Amino acid sequence: QVQLVESGGDLVQPGGALRISCVASGLTFADYAYGWFRQAPGKEREEVSCINPKGGAASYADSVKGRFTIYSDTAKNTVYLQMNNLKVDDTAIYYCTAGEECNYDIGDGDFGPGTQVTVSS
Repeated sequence: QVQLVESGGDLVQPGGALRISCVASGLTFADYAYGWFRQAPGKEREEVSCINPKGGAASYADSVKGRFTIYSDTAKNTVYLQMNNLKVDDTAIYYCTAGEECNYDIGDGDFGPGTQVTVSS
């Protein structure tokens, strides 16, 4: 049974940085793509970033391109999202998910419980 658990969410000032993590279990970590999604109050969940398996290419939503970086550590079964130059509009619950490939089935599977990121002065 696949389990994904996010952590690292916090209250950050605009312009600040934060790294959130997602630990995956119940699967062969290196064989999967991982995506970060977010959902702000009153809005639909949206894809933020995705990374293909085995060091494959990463993709980003236009709204975070150049500010966010997704990467994984196979030894720790963990995928990270480094968020720099945070904006108030980045405030949301951030979720991770796993799939076979970005732009294919990422987002179709289960999500973790999420971690709250709040950007406010």
